[in-house]
Amino acid sequence: MRRAPLAAALAAAFLLLLWNVSVRQAVLFLVGIGMGATLAGYRFGFTTGWRQLIEQRDPRGAMGQLLLLGLAATLAMPLLGGFSELHAALGPPSVSLIVGAFLFGLSMQLADGCGSGTLYKAGLGVPLNMAILPLFALGSFLGSAQLNAWLSLGQIRPVSLVADFGPGKALALTWLALGALAFAVRLWAGGERPWLSRSWAYGAVLLAVLASLNLVIAGQPWGVVYGFGLWAGKLITAAGWFDPAGNGFWGLAGNAQRLGESVLMDVTSITDIGILAGALWVSARTPAAGKALNARQWALGLTAGFVMGYSSRLAFGCNIGAMLSGISTGSLHGWIWLPMAFLGTTVGVRVRRRFQF
Repeated sequence: MRRAPLAAALAAAFLLLLWNVSVRQAVLFLVGIGMGATLAGYRFGFTTGWRQLIEQRDPRGAMGQLLLLGLAATLAMPLLGGFSELHAALGPPSVSLIVGAFLFGLSMQLADGCGSGTLYKAGLGVPLNMAILPLFALGSFLGSAQLNAWLSLGQIRPVSLVADFGPGKALALTWLALGALAFAVRLWAGGERPWLSRSWAYGAVLLAVLASLNLVIAGQPWGVVYGFGLWAGKLITAAGWFDPAGNGFWGLAGNAQRLGESVLMDVTSITDIGILAGALWVSARTPAAGKALNARQWALGLTAGFVMGYSSRLAFGCNIGAMLSGISTGSLHGWIWLPMAFLGTTVGVRVRRRFQF
């Protein structure tokens, strides 16, 4: 695909959003394009970074992610402290969170991509991730529809470091914890490899800025998986297979409203669409070819995609919504998600190796 007609199509989409939807949604679409182009252009893969740390003791991906978390927190926490209309990505510490984060970390290794990874690789045209996307959406919808049953197993109120300690102390605690993780990563990797590569550093800086723009424009942190569940929910509801009125999640006023209005009005959906478009832009110059898989690998990858969608709703997000947005906006649940997902990914790496992915 040539870039000139693609650029014209993206410009036309922006103008249509500007004219027919809203200025906010049009600008968020551009932010999403930037996110997709950054993720795809710098191959900023959360799944890959963790796998390389475990299997090759290569710290560059993990260090890039820690840098992203620190930079995003540095930008987001003062904003949250100064503007009450902005909201943090708060989730309740719960049994649901622990189980969901572990399963997500495991399944993302088998699906070869987290929520954002599935999006940008689908935009790049990788066959497995393109096939996973609708299954991820279905799983995300089912997980959200059953979320209240999972929460009944045990939960406590969400904890906000910014609200409890103020933005300055919350940021200091966050950097202290990130520094401890960086030290642990370096001990594991040893001193032979470089700490960070240029591509991971550039990606971290750009994504931190874009995540902050998303917070300011949308009024809420960057998320991915809610949009997936909404897409599936709209189709299932329109087919008459689901009644949102009696559901604890989709019956809530805000969620019920989004089911009934255009998907272009949803802030998560519009950035998700932008990520696909941004990755497509990158693929016009550097197409990505997926690895050839056998039937058993395809079955395992597709199943993992569904589980990833389901578990992401139990865990209140993926590497973006729970880890990046949770930690950078001071939510305790993000710090619970991170070790549980990493524990799950250590299992997922071993299963992946067993099936020779």
